Amino acid sequence: MITFQNVTKHYGNGSLVVDGLSLVAPGGKITVFVGPSGCGKTTSLRMINRLVEPSGGQILLNGEATDQMDTVHLRRRIGYVIQNAGLFPHKNIIDNIATTAILNGASKSKARVRAGELLEVVGLDPIIATRFPWQLSGGQQQRVGVARALAADPEFMLMDEPFSAVDPVVREQLQEEFLRIQKEVSKTIIMVTHDIDEAMKLGDLVAVLRPGGKLAQLATPGELLNTPQNDFVADFIGRDRGYRKLSFHTTDAASALQNEPCAELDCTLEEARRKATDRWLLVTRGGKAFGWFDTHQQVSSITLDNINLGATFHQQGGPLRHLLDAALSSPNHRAIIVDKELAPVGSVLLEQVVEMCKSTRQEAR
Repeated sequence: MITFQNVTKHYGNGSLVVDGLSLVAPGGKITVFVGPSGCGKTTSLRMINRLVEPSGGQILLNGEATDQMDTVHLRRRIGYVIQNAGLFPHKNIIDNIATTAILNGASKSKARVRAGELLEVVGLDPIIATRFPWQLSGGQQQRVGVARALAADPEFMLMDEPFSAVDPVVREQLQEEFLRIQKEVSKTIIMVTHDIDEAMKLGDLVAVLRPGGKLAQLATPGELLNTPQNDFVADFIGRDRGYRKLSFHTTDAASALQNEPCAELDCTLEEARRKATDRWLLVTRGGKAFGWFDTHQQVSSITLDNINLGATFHQQGGPLRHLLDAALSSPNHRAIIVDKELAPVGSVLLEQVVEMCKSTRQEAR
């Protein structure tokens, strides 16, 4: 548990960055700080490990005041993940990850063994162990950064916009991977983000901060969406918060599922038209849903150049928001339901998805 007790931070010029911040980030959960620029998110985060010293108040780790701790010992209890990973460019990946464990007293050999295990935990191929940071993609580097933070098995983790420097597709993958890892390790985590959707997706609790470092509301994502306590929170979350609520409803589309004909890439136009029930035909590649083919085209076969690609596939059991997006994105307003291997299991019409949305009345989270 991380506790802020009336914490303030001001600088010599009189500017007040954090103003009387009091909140509790519960143990084993993710608490996300979110708010506009200049609201003191990162300053509040850095006061926890005393990279920034508070001007007043106290921060407690499991009831122990941080200002009474040795700074080095304090920081070794806390994993720290930042934008762009912050990896050591002169060390290979396995040694980057092992660094924090070695600093905490582990032997180099044991630290390297643990680093190898963590590569798999964060979803990376062990083959990259001997590579250097510049040889990895941005998403891979961020995963290494998370692995390094976990290497010393810290009680707490601080994450400062860890996924903001990667493209949207990789970002979503990293978010999913992070949630999977947290289910396994159950760390007490405080994360900073400027992205309200990311906060709602990752946070068990979300702290919305006002400019000047004042707490506007601390609540679960569902509570924020349903009952914002003031105009600032309502405006910051956005007028489309009804759409965001759908992220917390899982889908059960079995009763609405329809058979969806499909054809493999490179099949002939004649075969495609024979299989299609209307203008559009689902295309698979190696048995996995791949895209849509317009059978009105005058081409000899289905190729990569004449397929309509897009986010029109929805994995079974995913949130209702994703299902609605898949149906809206589809050229024929049919969302394709896929299994974990991305093999199509059927389709759902947009009209049916809208009815599912209408029927949601209570917060599922």
